Amino acid sequence: MIKIIDWYIIKKYLGTFSFTLAIFTVIIVIFDVSEKLDDFLRHNAPVSEILFSYYAGFIPFYLNFLSPLINFIAVIFFTAKMADQTEIVPILSSGVSFKRFLWPYFISSTVIFIVTLIFNLFIIPETNELKIDFENIYVNPKSDNSKMYTHMQIDKNSYVYIENFDNNQKTGYKFILEKFSGYDLKEKLVADKITWDSLKSKWIIENYSIRKIDGLKESMDIGTRKDTTLDMRPKDFEIYDNIYQAMNMRELNERIDKEETRGTGVMVDLQLEKYKRFVYPLSAYVLTLMGVSLSSRKVRGGIGLPLGVGIFLSFAYILFIQFANMFALKGGLPPLMAVFIPNVIFGILGIYLLIKAPK
Repeated sequence: MIKIIDWYIIKKYLGTFSFTLAIFTVIIVIFDVSEKLDDFLRHNAPVSEILFSYYAGFIPFYLNFLSPLINFIAVIFFTAKMADQTEIVPILSSGVSFKRFLWPYFISSTVIFIVTLIFNLFIIPETNELKIDFENIYVNPKSDNSKMYTHMQIDKNSYVYIENFDNNQKTGYKFILEKFSGYDLKEKLVADKITWDSLKSKWIIENYSIRKIDGLKESMDIGTRKDTTLDMRPKDFEIYDNIYQAMNMRELNERIDKEETRGTGVMVDLQLEKYKRFVYPLSAYVLTLMGVSLSSRKVRGGIGLPLGVGIFLSFAYILFIQFANMFALKGGLPPLMAVFIPNVIFGILGIYLLIKAPK
């Protein structure tokens, strides 16, 4: 059952968390405006686009990214204040175990976990699409949007090579399609250009030659224009580094399935993005456990020391996440292990602090 003292702690927890979210929102927007104002003016970004596209995506993304820090600060702040005002000692002295004292914290962190998980899976990808589209036009536009020397396997027996692909024109140059039966080459198509027809959802191949091989027999077909259907789209050749953050779970899973066949070298990026959306909300439990354990003791000097230690540990947690991501992308660390390592290490630290906490 949830008792009066539980509601008291839950209201303090969620109220402080919401208030801290609001403060961070103001701070990050002010700093970002000061940093991006020159870009907005240089590229003539409309005010409506800035407000309803860029910041509509920017604010949820960074609040979600900083939610471990915000959560940790909120827990330490109000718990240390309770300890400083001698509210925790009477609770524990009345016969309430420290485990029972943690119950309202668990309920509150579960609420934050569920909300964060829903945002990660359904809302953040949509708002990221708004932010990324804006950034690619008004902040960091690419004058050369060509992807060079792309090798891709589009099905079990078919391989594609495009020397360069211009995403602005949806056109690839020096296109080769090879079809195999086992280890034997059966057909090879070479074309000067391939263009995406968005109305027909087909590819237009221009100035092509098709060489067909049947044992010792060969035939050649030459033409100027041919419509064909291939299991690839222009988005497969996008070169923006942040494009996976704007994919919803269906698109991300489809891209992972295709990447298993194609092998274009982005599997780690895709898996890392997928696993992060499920695992990182667990930080609500890990950092809450650490925060309560650190700040439940009344210390001389007030809440300054617990708050300082909490800020240091929360920044260390975020930094550790970034290091783990880089080891996955550049060092060969499995993506699933990379996203779990920060929570495991800081979870062990939280258990240690819990054991040492006054009870």
